[in-house]
Amino acid sequence: MYFPIKTGFGKPRSFVHAVDDVSFVMEEAETFGLVGESGSGKTTCGRCILGLTNPTGGMVLFKGKNIVGQKGKDMRGIRPQIQAVFQDPYSSLNPRKTINRIIEDPFKIHTTLKEHEIREEVVHLLEEVGLDENFAYRYPHELSGGQKQRIAVARAIALKPSFIFLDEPTSSLDVSVQAQILNLLNDIQEKYGIAYLFVTHNIHVVKFMADKIGVMYNGKLVEVGSKGDVFENPLHPYTQALFSAVLELDPDAKVTRRVLQGEVPTPIDPPPECRFYKRCWLAVNGLCDVEEPELLDTKGNGHYVACHVVNGKSPS
Repeated sequence: MYFPIKTGFGKPRSFVHAVDDVSFVMEEAETFGLVGESGSGKTTCGRCILGLTNPTGGMVLFKGKNIVGQKGKDMRGIRPQIQAVFQDPYSSLNPRKTINRIIEDPFKIHTTLKEHEIREEVVHLLEEVGLDENFAYRYPHELSGGQKQRIAVARAIALKPSFIFLDEPTSSLDVSVQAQILNLLNDIQEKYGIAYLFVTHNIHVVKFMADKIGVMYNGKLVEVGSKGDVFENPLHPYTQALFSAVLELDPDAKVTRRVLQGEVPTPIDPPPECRFYKRCWLAVNGLCDVEEPELLDTKGNGHYVACHVVNGKSPS
């Protein structure tokens, strides 16, 4: 996904490479955790999958069908299967509608259910997310942050989707409420077999939720693998630095911090080099600064890393 930088009335000469050559596979009922610092392209990646942003290039294959550019009836048939829960529940709920109207809208748009049947579905969904039917008559401003996010989850699962994009769904909540929402999401996934793309900055949360992990840096995927492989043996220097910055729950634990020097390079028309080159302690001149590394499964175990040094490449 390249965003044009417009100067004047002519064609844009520069582009922000927000998501660049990112590719991964998700299975049914699997949680793929996408981590990385702010501005790395995680949310943009999810928006491209949902069709909220039309990507500059590439494909989004949903059950074998490319859904990029789908419009009208074609997209309307896919939309119930692809849902989202956003970071701020208050901004994603219409403040002028009751909870009943918010949850019943998907049924009115995508089904032919009668009023009493929709009413039963709304009550059932409220119970699914741990709320009683009295909440149906309230407005979003009358609910707490955790209750609003439960409503957002109820709306997302109303039509029994196959995929949900979870964009920092607990970051604005208290820690105790976060745990309740995460457990709720796990229960729903186990019951309905929904695949989650889980975007977060919280490494402890992604370790709890994810089956597979992708690490993004400056618009690129630098490491992908199973949760166990990535956490037990982080290969990319950026992944190592990211994990070393996480606060340990044990105050007596000895942790070696890997403090990165310099700033994140601009994503505007980046040169053909490793995006992490100027901050990397493993960087090799004549290699990392002239050639962009590929995301490779060097050991053949499904643990991919985009690093010349780790993958054993030498300067030509």
